[in-house]
Amino acid sequence: MKQRNAKFGIGDIVRHKIFPFRGVVFDVDPEFANTEEWWNSIPAEIRPHKDQPFYHLLAENDESEYVAYVSEQNLEHDKSGLPLRNPHVQQIFTEEQAGHYKPRMNFSH
Repeated sequence: MKQRNAKFGIGDIVRHKIFPFRGVVFDVDPEFANTEEWWNSIPAEIRPHKDQPFYHLLAENDESEYVAYVSEQNLEHDKSGLPLRNPHVQQIFTEEQAGHYKPRMNFSH
């Protein structure tokens, strides 16, 4: 089994490289850990490989806020400096600096 370090950590604000959404990382899977049904719902031409970190995000786009599950290859750091409006962000994190949130001490999953 090969060792792989995650590029992003808990509290990092990221954006999707293909789709117009961004979010904050609240959990990391070292490799794909979702259902085959979810995997197969991704169009084959943009389906990422499973052998990479996948990130759980409190995400948002222009229309809504939601939870997203995204492969590392499809994420990059969000450099906008804009705060996130997802209501769960304030429940789990405190803003530490632009581009990063710090988990609240009383939160665990």
